[in-house]
Amino acid sequence: MKLIILDRDGVINEDSDDYIKSPEEFVPLPGSLAAIVRLKRAGWTVAVATNQSGIGRGYYDEATLAAMHEKLAKLLAEHGGAVDYIAWCPHTPDDGCHCRKPRTGLYERIAAHFGVSLEGVPVIGDSYRDLQAALAVGARPILVRTGKGERTLAAHAADLEGIPVHADLAAAVTALLNEE
Repeated sequence: MKLIILDRDGVINEDSDDYIKSPEEFVPLPGSLAAIVRLKRAGWTVAVATNQSGIGRGYYDEATLAAMHEKLAKLLAEHGGAVDYIAWCPHTPDDGCHCRKPRTGLYERIAAHFGVSLEGVPVIGDSYRDLQAALAVGARPILVRTGKGERTLAAHAADLEGIPVHADLAAAVTALLNEE
């Protein structure tokens, strides 16, 4: 199985410091849906791991999150694509859970769901915590400049040595597919 793990906000869709709180605010980034379609056509299994502390903060509920993910599924289906599994964490940073990135629980949930090791699995994210969690499970972190990516580069440049950096999900997928 060729598994890839994507962060959601800032990688697949626009991000906001005020949170993505509704399906209307869930707006795909240019090229992101096409990139997922290309992955699926190339035989990849696509998982998403996303912190959704807006639930724990009371900004939206699980039904609204499900509606956002249904919108993603519908948009992808229109182009012949899909996401195979979404793992999400509803907790705030103060909750001390095991699933909120940079902790590894979301990635472990994905590994258990598919019955695979995450060793060398590409993980594409825009925040330092995405990359930290990927490294902690032996996965292969990849940073995109969209979302919080530029801020991540500015704040953690010294820690990112050896981690590939791409303009966006489309560019990262192109690089991955060119490796095959």
